[in-house]
Amino acid sequence: MSRQTLSLTIADLSAFAKTLRAEITTRDTPPSHVEMLNMLARSAGFRNYQHLKAATENAPKAEAIDLILVEKVGRHFDADGVLLRWPAKNSLQPLCLWALWARMEPGHDYSDRDNTDLLNAWASFGDHALLRRAMVDMGYVTRTPDGRTYRRIEQKPPAELSALLKRITQVAE
Repeated sequence: MSRQTLSLTIADLSAFAKTLRAEITTRDTPPSHVEMLNMLARSAGFRNYQHLKAATENAPKAEAIDLILVEKVGRHFDADGVLLRWPAKNSLQPLCLWALWARMEPGHDYSDRDNTDLLNAWASFGDHALLRRAMVDMGYVTRTPDGRTYRRIEQKPPAELSALLKRITQVAE
């Protein structure tokens, strides 16, 4: 039988310890494995182990963050959070664009000139057209058919974005 990993968060460790101690001291013999699981679950506020297991299985799963990707992408930014170079690897490019996307104001229309100025300020390698084209192609930004107005497309960013932004701002501090 395979083992299942369950996460147990205890809000009040003191109350947990007191409840568990009270359950153990009422027994004449040491608890069995299953009885111990039930005691732990009850001490944490669940009816029994099965209740704990069901609550854990139904809990929303946290997204795994690829810290290696964050580290690799973070090397392309300087201490001020400016993109120094466009990554040659296609796998690093989207997260770089997400970092630029995060700086754009939601719901704000940017003129072509404003967009160019912002991209030049946020990237020091001088190819704002590459960044603008990539942001539109990847669906982070929309532009009018005449190319005069740009707007950030609201969507859920990847979990790595928050880790990257923290890394960039820590370098800047």
